[in-house]
Amino acid sequence: MTPDLSIVVPLFNEEENVRPLFEAIAAALRPLPLSAELVLVDDGSSDATFARALELPRGGRPRLRILKLRRNYGQTAAMAAGIAHARGRVIVTMDGDLQNDPADIPRLLAKLEEGFDLVVGWRRERKDHWSRVLPSKIANRLIGWVTGVPIRDNGCSLKAYRADLIKAIPLYAEMHRFIPAMASLAGARIAELEVRHHPRRFGRSKYGFSRIYKVLVDLLAIATILDFARRPVPWLAGAGLLAALCATLAGALFLFARPAPGVAFQGVVMLSGALAAFLLFLAFLSYLLHSTRAARFDRFRLLAARASREPGAAAERFAP
Repeated sequence: MTPDLSIVVPLFNEEENVRPLFEAIAAALRPLPLSAELVLVDDGSSDATFARALELPRGGRPRLRILKLRRNYGQTAAMAAGIAHARGRVIVTMDGDLQNDPADIPRLLAKLEEGFDLVVGWRRERKDHWSRVLPSKIANRLIGWVTGVPIRDNGCSLKAYRADLIKAIPLYAEMHRFIPAMASLAGARIAELEVRHHPRRFGRSKYGFSRIYKVLVDLLAIATILDFARRPVPWLAGAGLLAALCATLAGALFLFARPAPGVAFQGVVMLSGALAAFLLFLAFLSYLLHSTRAARFDRFRLLAARASREPGAAAERFAP
C-alpha cells in the first residue's frame, strides 16, 4: 500500500544518533492517523551507522526502510536516493543529527494541507557555532537576491513536500538548498514555518567554510537555469546581439583601419558573426519550445491550483 507519509533521513557517521532519532520520529507520529514509512539512507558511513540502523525494529510504526550507498556521495545525493525510493504521497526530509526536531513534523503537515506544495523549515534560533551560522545567513541573503525567492533558511533540511513535486525536481551537487528556487519555476505554492533547532548531542558537524565555494558555484548554475527558464529569448537574444555588435565593430575596424589588420583578425570577425547568428537562431528555437510549454513543466504548474481537500480541518487533523 502507498503510505500517506514518507520521512527521508540521510545519515553519515551518525551511529550514536540512529536509535534516538528513530524513537523521536516514532513518538512524533504516534498521535497522527496516518500510515508512514521512515527511509534511512546511509551515505557511505565509515562507522557503525548502518549496523545501528539494522538493529531498529522493523514491524512497528513507522515502517522502516534502509538504503546504503556504496560510498559517501554527499547530502544531496543521499537525499535524492531516499526521495526516489519513498512511496508516500507526502515526503518530509530532515537531518539525522537530532538538531531538527521530529515534533515539528505535524506542524509542517498541517501547513502543507492548507494548500501549499512545499513547506520550508526556518531555524530562527540556530544552536550552531558562528562559523556555520554566519556563512549560512550570507548565503541565504545571496540566494534570495539572485533567485528572487526570499527564503530565510534555505539550508534547513526539515521540509515537507507533495511527492509529485519533489520527485520531479533534479537534485545534484549541493542543489538541495535550492529546492524552493527550482520549485518556483513550477509556480508551486511555498510557505515557511518556524521550527525548533537543538545543539548537536553526539558526533560532529560535517560542514564548514569549505562548503562555501560549492554553494557559490551551484548558485551561479541555478541563477542561469532560472533566468533562462523564465526568459529564454532575452537571455539568448541579448548574447547574440552582443556578439553581433562585436562582429560589426571588428568588421568596421578591419575595413577602415590603416594599416589593415592581419588574417587572424579577419578570422575573429567571421567567428563573432557566426556566433551571433547561432545565438539568435537558438533564441528563436527557445521561444518556440517555451511557447509550446515543455511537458515536464506543465505538471508542475498544475500544482499551484491544487487546494487542500480538508482546508478547515488541517490544523486539527495533524495536531499532536
